[in-house]
Amino acid sequence: MTRLDKTISAAATAVPETDTRSGRAERLRALVSSERVPVPALLVLLVIAIVMLVVNPVFLSPGNLRGIAEQSAVPIVVAVGMTFVILMGGIDLSLPGVMAAVSLVTALTLANDRTGLDLGLWSIPLGCAVGAALGLLAGLSVAVLKVPSFIVTIGTWQIGLGIGLLLFGAKPPRILDDGVRQLVNGTVLGVAGAVWIALAVVVLGWLLETPTRFGRYAFVIGGSEEIARLSGVPVRRYRAASFAVAGGTAGLAAVLATLRTGVGDVGMGDSLLFTTIAGIVIGGTLLTGGKGGVVHSVVGVVVIVVISNAMVLGGVSSYIQQAVQGGVVIVAAALSLWRLRARLRVVK
Repeated sequence: MTRLDKTISAAATAVPETDTRSGRAERLRALVSSERVPVPALLVLLVIAIVMLVVNPVFLSPGNLRGIAEQSAVPIVVAVGMTFVILMGGIDLSLPGVMAAVSLVTALTLANDRTGLDLGLWSIPLGCAVGAALGLLAGLSVAVLKVPSFIVTIGTWQIGLGIGLLLFGAKPPRILDDGVRQLVNGTVLGVAGAVWIALAVVVLGWLLETPTRFGRYAFVIGGSEEIARLSGVPVRRYRAASFAVAGGTAGLAAVLATLRTGVGDVGMGDSLLFTTIAGIVIGGTLLTGGKGGVVHSVVGVVVIVVISNAMVLGGVSSYIQQAVQGGVVIVAAALSLWRLRARLRVVK
């Protein structure tokens, strides 16, 4: 083989390698810019893990990771339902009130130290039904009366809180049914039951979002309500249904939290509102609607929980922790909404 032949042969083999590298770079750029995968939130998790590996290696220990999973379970259940409300361009602030009412209903209908009721496992669907009913009330008010969702859900918050305070009475009811509580506090394969239930809710939420008409219309309505209406989409019906779904998952979250502590508590949802909405925003679900999804929200909630856990392990003051979490939410919201700031003039 002459020198010229060898040169031609080398060039022929070099071109495919260049094409391969170019293809990989193109696929990487497509993955980073993809709206189906919450890449920025996943990168934040990776950065936190690397930093904590240096600061405090206990962060990546199996025990701490199980703790993070258990802390994330309840807010993830809330986030799955609330995602559909936000995908349609709404907001649901009724969470603390819904959880207050459902927590007391659950504690008082299981075997407890205040009443003679003992519905056993039926208390769980009953709690979810109470949450869904409060959510449907808010959804119908938004859809039919055309009142902004943040005003309606603040009102629903107060209605639920009033129900909870009425049922609270003189002292918090204490659950005596340890068998039902084991569904949440017991472990399977070393993982708490609450985590398995949260995973099941995530799968159901993803299935509701992806192949169903409800999920597809959520993106369409959030993208442009007017276009959705002109296309024949029954916007009012689906918007009301999204609030009912959010109320149902908030009710399930309240049941899980109540079974975990064993006591009915009207204040158990106070801190979850921030964690949930902040997680949804950080995950990449736009507050203006139309983009994001269940997986985005789940990853965002995990980011919030991991940040809190990392700061505890790093010895950061609790006052500074709250400030840092608030700053992270503002930065995430600004970055995600910057390109859409013109749309923020529209109040949905």
